[in-house]
Amino acid sequence: MESLYLLIPMSLVVVAFIVFVLYWSVRSGQFEDLEGPGHAILMDDDNPKPKPQSNSNSLSKDN
Repeated sequence: MESLYLLIPMSLVVVAFIVFVLYWSVRSGQFEDLEGPGHAILMDDDNPKPKPQSNSNSLSKDN
């Protein structure tokens, strides 16, 4: 019985913390776009564009 005097307040603190974290995440927009990141992975460019060659190599060959 004496352990309930400790466990009940601890459980209320944990529940209050969970409610606060859920409230914060909803207010800060964490659940706004649930499908976007999944689609972004599928639309990833597998063949990146080649980098343009610099002209510094052609200048050094001329000298």
